Amino acid sequence: MKKTKIVATMGPASTSSIEILKQMIIEGVNVCRLNFSHGSHEDHKRTIEMIREINKESEYDVSILADLQGPKIRIGEVENNGIELVDGENLTITTNECIGTKDKVYLTYQEFPLDVSVGDKVLMDDGKLQLEVTATNRKDKVETRIVHGGILSSKKGVNLPNTKISLPCITPKDSADLAFALANQVDWVGLSFVRSARDIIELKHIIRNAQSHAKVVAKIEKPEAIDDIEDIIIATDAIMVARGDLGVEVPMETVPNLQKMMIKICRKFAKPIIVATQMMESMITNFTPTRAEVNDVANAVLDGTDAVMLSGETSVGKYPIEVIRAMTKIVNEVEKNDEIYHKEELPEKNQDRFITDSVCFNATRLAQRVEAKGIITMTFSGYTAYKISSQRPKCSTFVFTENRQLLTQLNLLWGVQAFYYDKMVSTDHTISDSKYILKKKGLLKEGELVINIASVPIEDKGKSNMVKLSYV
Repeated sequence: MKKTKIVATMGPASTSSIEILKQMIIEGVNVCRLNFSHGSHEDHKRTIEMIREINKESEYDVSILADLQGPKIRIGEVENNGIELVDGENLTITTNECIGTKDKVYLTYQEFPLDVSVGDKVLMDDGKLQLEVTATNRKDKVETRIVHGGILSSKKGVNLPNTKISLPCITPKDSADLAFALANQVDWVGLSFVRSARDIIELKHIIRNAQSHAKVVAKIEKPEAIDDIEDIIIATDAIMVARGDLGVEVPMETVPNLQKMMIKICRKFAKPIIVATQMMESMITNFTPTRAEVNDVANAVLDGTDAVMLSGETSVGKYPIEVIRAMTKIVNEVEKNDEIYHKEELPEKNQDRFITDSVCFNATRLAQRVEAKGIITMTFSGYTAYKISSQRPKCSTFVFTENRQLLTQLNLLWGVQAFYYDKMVSTDHTISDSKYILKKKGLLKEGELVINIASVPIEDKGKSNMVKLSYV
């Protein structure tokens, strides 16, 4: 079993039939991403039902990530399906709705004239077009000079790398989409264009008020987020390196180092991290990836990411099954490299989780020393699963829980397999039973060494305070 997880974006290519989606899951999909920038609630509801049906009839426990659109800034409709912006010419950007021409276009961001300053860059269509602000009336009109032109078509995205935007992190559309996602009990909620830890705290407050147990994925795609990255990672439950918008908002050459930096900090705080955008983009139309894409996926795995993500490749691409198969092959090959394992972090003394952290740290160290085949942990909150996963043991991590939502939620975590278990009789009985179950499933063999982590007494469902090494 591969340890690095695969996140696949749902769309017409992957959900046109339950057979296609099921085959994608068989080939290696662990998390299905619902992109709320596209599709209706009815479309997403149908996809959720398909995933749940596959989970019910199998033991895949595929997770569902609802990805909110966030304050995405776009231009409006333009004439002739596209207008040509010529270098050196001027373009007026207005917040009054109109059909765009080569002289004037409409922008959906109403506070744009107020927030922008002379000299600010305006990037359109993922940075392919670049403009510079020359004047603003601070009301409804901004004058720009075209620095690097080209063809601009309708509803293209706009990035403002020098501008502090005043849009709320959760838009009215996001609020409606979030209510739908939480009502349908998704496992993870992706928050787009996060700027500070306060954005995460606000979303968590909404989730808590809805009495939901969904976890938060902070999408890092703004320079402000990089400035506040450690506090964001502490506040959130997981991170997504959204390299598309991030690579437009910050100098593109800085993205690889930023990716490595975020993976390192996430491991330190035991938070899963997803590397996303353009990983196998050529496979939207081609049967095989480019060698550069193979290297990109491989390097993300070597960096220590928990998951790699596909966007258009599985939502609208021609080869949704083949792209998962190719990605799984790459991941399995790279995971033969010993460099990615054994990343133990010494637990901090005198903090609330010191005993549990010490138990997890020593369990992973012991697993390496005795070449154990598995670490087995009982959990209700999922904490030990996050902690063990972050230490990157070479052996498998098996999680037993009576908390059904954890079964799917934990499927994002590196190296973790979760199983439903509610027979908490005694510590010794539970340890014996877990080994028996894994042996019966063919995941462990007789005579192999395993490590069990548990809380004693087990019926109190307290924090982990025990490590046991034994043979199967």
